[in-house]
Amino acid sequence: MSDTPETGAGAGSPPDRGSLIHDWNRTEDPPTLPRGTVTFDDESLRDGLQSPSVKDPPREAKLRILHLMEHLGIHSADVGLPAAGPRAFDDTLALVTETVSAGMRLRPNAAARTVVKDIEPIAEISDKAGRPVEVAMFIGSSPIRFYTESWDIETLVRLTDEAVTFAVRHELPVMFVTEDTTRATPDTIKRLYQTAIRAGARRITVADTVGHAVPAGVRAILRYVRSVAEETGEEILVDWHGHNDRGLGVVNALIAAFAGADQIHGTALGIGERCGNAAMDQILVNLKLLGLIPNDLTRLAEYCETVSAATGVEIPCNYPVVGTDAFRTATGVHAAAVIKAAKSGDTWLEDMIYSSVPASRFGREQVIEIGPMSGLSNVTYWLVKRGIDPDPALTDAIFNAAKRAKSVLGEDEILAIVAEHTAIG
Repeated sequence: MSDTPETGAGAGSPPDRGSLIHDWNRTEDPPTLPRGTVTFDDESLRDGLQSPSVKDPPREAKLRILHLMEHLGIHSADVGLPAAGPRAFDDTLALVTETVSAGMRLRPNAAARTVVKDIEPIAEISDKAGRPVEVAMFIGSSPIRFYTESWDIETLVRLTDEAVTFAVRHELPVMFVTEDTTRATPDTIKRLYQTAIRAGARRITVADTVGHAVPAGVRAILRYVRSVAEETGEEILVDWHGHNDRGLGVVNALIAAFAGADQIHGTALGIGERCGNAAMDQILVNLKLLGLIPNDLTRLAEYCETVSAATGVEIPCNYPVVGTDAFRTATGVHAAAVIKAAKSGDTWLEDMIYSSVPASRFGREQVIEIGPMSGLSNVTYWLVKRGIDPDPALTDAIFNAAKRAKSVLGEDEILAIVAEHTAIG
């Protein structure tokens, strides 16, 4: 079986890379960050653990994950809900203390309901660790929550004023989060946010708690919330916290960044309740590839694999960038192109010929396998890569075995053929 005409990559002078890919993402109204930059809040160690399918990781694993967040350039992390009980308190204290002892730039925040008794443990942790801990206090805001819980707006306004005032009095920064913001009325949003701002909150979060929003809704609500904040005359940071119930978690997070959100929330692998949160790893990858953030993402796979092992959430084989199949091919035509690109010695060309994501920028590499859809070039490449002489008889033997197989040949199967061929030889 022939893959493609046997011409090599890079004949003559190598062209300018920009001429090899026509990028429609950048030709008309390219994405930008209107406010100049964006930061990231990682919810993996709190909101991400609300999924009924995850395990609460041991403290040692949480500490390792925290360090990987720091390495990826993530700016802040939700490190727990200490009012949930003694274990939650102790883990939160340990994580905050680690940010101090390790000299991390990453800012810790801790979740709380918008009630004073939930904020008191955060104040205690802040005092013990010697570092301010941002209070991520949340309160429901949608009509459906009001109806179900028999709430009234005056009660929620009072709780908001009391809780924010208490946190500010204890010198704790406040991130005020309205749950289910994307299904809340403009009047309710305005009352709650402006109450929190008057009491001293300097960061407010729009939460798409049930993954209701579509891109147009993201732009509309951020525009409205920004105007609500500006009416107060204070310098207020506006965050976006999205879920993935409609499969739009990452898309909406990117839209929020392009619409001027100051900070984007997410979790590793998108772990979280129901269909999960927006996947932090995919958000970082896309903004990096658009040239909008400077973060070093070479340890992104380690971050995802560590969270996967710690929580028991498996990484699907076809998961973007860090899945086992992300840069792996056994198709003859595709493999032949990758092999020709590799022969040029240009890693960029090898990465991009059959991928929109350069594997080497994220600590990965292209992998050529041998299976039923492979060509002879797959076999030759596989053998040469491992220092095995690709003589025609051996190559044919492996190629014929692959054609009879129902899936990609494992390394042990191929080496068994190599051993048999060597013995016969």
